[in-house]
Amino acid sequence: MKTVLVARMDNDGDVLLAGPAVRALATTDRVVLLVSPTGEQAARQLPGVHDVLVWPCPWTGFDPPKVDRRSVNTLIDALALEHLGAGFVLTSFHQGPLPMAFVLRLAGLRYIAANCEDYPGSLLDLRNHPPPSHEVDRGLDLVRAAGYDLPAGDDGALRVKRLLPAPDAKYVVVHPGASVPARTASPRWFRALVAALTAEGHQVWVTGTATERELTRFVAGSNGVDLGGKTRYPELAAILDGADCVVVGNTGPAHLAAAVATPVVSLFAPVVPLDRWAPWKVPCVVLGDQQAACRDSRARQCPVPGHPCLDAVPIEEAVAAVHKLVEEVA
Repeated sequence: MKTVLVARMDNDGDVLLAGPAVRALATTDRVVLLVSPTGEQAARQLPGVHDVLVWPCPWTGFDPPKVDRRSVNTLIDALALEHLGAGFVLTSFHQGPLPMAFVLRLAGLRYIAANCEDYPGSLLDLRNHPPPSHEVDRGLDLVRAAGYDLPAGDDGALRVKRLLPAPDAKYVVVHPGASVPARTASPRWFRALVAALTAEGHQVWVTGTATERELTRFVAGSNGVDLGGKTRYPELAAILDGADCVVVGNTGPAHLAAAVATPVVSLFAPVVPLDRWAPWKVPCVVLGDQQAACRDSRARQCPVPGHPCLDAVPIEEAVAAVHKLVEEVA
């Protein structure tokens, strides 16, 4: 058994989408996963990962650190000590793998593979060209091109380690926050949804990070249960696992819900393509105008006044979507 590196230098949700490719590699090899600090929580929950390395990458993320020569040299030295047999650089469709491939080559890796449209020079041994597809399929296409595949019986769904039991209760989760504001509805829209769902008899739990406490408190109002800042990543996974349904924008917890097989009402703004980022292999209702003016802009802040692609979604339509998914899995 050799040791191979998988590099996925983005947020937790992106790391979760790399899970099936990691499992394919882990069928025969020992997998070391290299991630940014913003992807560490998910990395430590992925099945098939032998070890996790964390490095503050200067070419990915929304607030990347400055390039630091000592930091790069430290990473190169650490990778060299791992005695890696191969490296797989996983990126989103709009990202280039060559900066990481260069670092891996300096660390002595003799085989490096990536999906790449740019000329790689001597940086890649496998330059793969996947067809337009979901981010999960892009990762699987790469490792399959290198001769790996999922084991028999593995359907390629997202998975995480189940470390905590799910709550013994009946509830719907509403997760209003997102690292990219354009990819979720406004706080007022979510507050109205919580009020409508509780009026229909649902218990609603509102989740969010410690920095989103003000948001979750406002959204929960007097009707919902405010869990903002009260859950670590494994606890959030358990809460999503126990939920009847999750209402969430295009953000990490949507993929975490998929990883615990919980149905998702996806508030999906078309700033990125739905067919690449939709919740993977779970019952799902997608809401939002996929033909809106912001389509494929990759905007972080909504460029259209009023955020109409999501805030114009009728609350009744979202409530009906919740009812549909809850009834389907009952």
